[in-house]
Amino acid sequence: MGRHSKRAGALSILFMGLGQLYNRQIIKGCILAVAEALYIIMLLPYTLSCIKGLVTLGDTPQRMVNGKIIQGDHSIFMMVYGIIAIIVLFLFVVLYIINVRDAFKVGKNRDEKKKVNSYKDSLRNLSEKGFVYLLLTPAGVFTLFLTVVPLAFGVMIAFTNYSSPNHLPPRSLVDWVGFQNFINLFQIPSLGKTFAGIARWTLIWAFLSTFTTFFVGLVFAVIINANKIVLKKFWRSIFILPWAVPGFISILIMRNMFNGQFGPINKYLTSIGIGAVPWLAEPFWAQTTCILVNLWLGFPYYMAMMSGVLTGIPRDLYEAASIEGANARQQFFQITLPMVLFATAPLVINGFAYNFNNFTLIYLLTNGNPANNQYFYAGHTDILLSWLYKLTLEQNQYHMAAVVSIIIFVFITIISAFNYMRTRSFKEEDMVQ
Repeated sequence: MGRHSKRAGALSILFMGLGQLYNRQIIKGCILAVAEALYIIMLLPYTLSCIKGLVTLGDTPQRMVNGKIIQGDHSIFMMVYGIIAIIVLFLFVVLYIINVRDAFKVGKNRDEKKKVNSYKDSLRNLSEKGFVYLLLTPAGVFTLFLTVVPLAFGVMIAFTNYSSPNHLPPRSLVDWVGFQNFINLFQIPSLGKTFAGIARWTLIWAFLSTFTTFFVGLVFAVIINANKIVLKKFWRSIFILPWAVPGFISILIMRNMFNGQFGPINKYLTSIGIGAVPWLAEPFWAQTTCILVNLWLGFPYYMAMMSGVLTGIPRDLYEAASIEGANARQQFFQITLPMVLFATAPLVINGFAYNFNNFTLIYLLTNGNPANNQYFYAGHTDILLSWLYKLTLEQNQYHMAAVVSIIIFVFITIISAFNYMRTRSFKEEDMVQ
């Protein structure tokens, strides 16, 4: 390691810009030195104060003095400010590392008797070689503040006691409780039973709602694409209508159609002597109704997608199979189904993840009802996401909602990644690379 590189690196570690000044890059060095000075003077005290607030979450609660409300610390605001302060500190550290590397690199060039770039040369190199990074930097910074901050906030809430009625700012402070909320989820009987029951139904719901729409869509696509079917465009247009209509409108209409008292479905069943069915009043029928309505709304998507896949399968395969004596059933299971699964397996996995969190249908159709007295603020048709909604916006149990959201995230990530890596399309793509 040469003399200039050592000195430039050491000076840039001591203070930003000193290494550049040592390397006779005056403008660059002054800009970096001013940047650190401004950070130390204007942002560092605020950063340290916010990080301290993140650690303590406040010391002074709101109080009443002589009939007047004296505002205290707001734990949630202090948490958010602390997260932002850490991100700002992280960006400054990144800039500091870039400063040290730049000074060391230029010093190394001096040791090797190479030309030291002027400020104009540095700008030219940055615009030519670093143009991609210049474009990505604003998006990366926005991602940190618009994505990482909410995610970090949601995770941190799971390790606090932020809940009603005793720990809601600004009236009272919030405290760190570690993993106690995760322990309570499985140790407290009401919470544990609710979580187990809702998780079981969520898995059943996600599996049935995904694979019923997939296979019904496949069946309709195969039928419509059969050679003997005429007016193919007409049938595709008819069956695509449920998907074309906005989902929330269809769900609200279905909610009225399955109404136990005045719904047209029950009126028709009564008129033919079958009798009314408690579609939304009993747990089994309510869950069945959810699956049926989702089937009605979801199968056109898969039908349209698989119609495109089916038209792409070479007809020579079917002709060769016919010559070999394969019947229609054998052709379907040996040619059609494998080809369709190969092309759509990643989409089926995405569909499972979507239905696992399909809050809209559950909330608009049943609102989680019928009620379950043994559950903790949940009903028989609630899935984990709708239970999370009730815990937050209806019951202010933010800490337990954050715990549930973390579990949902981990589960969906593991299941999706595992299943996707086992698909043939992923394996063959990996082999090509």
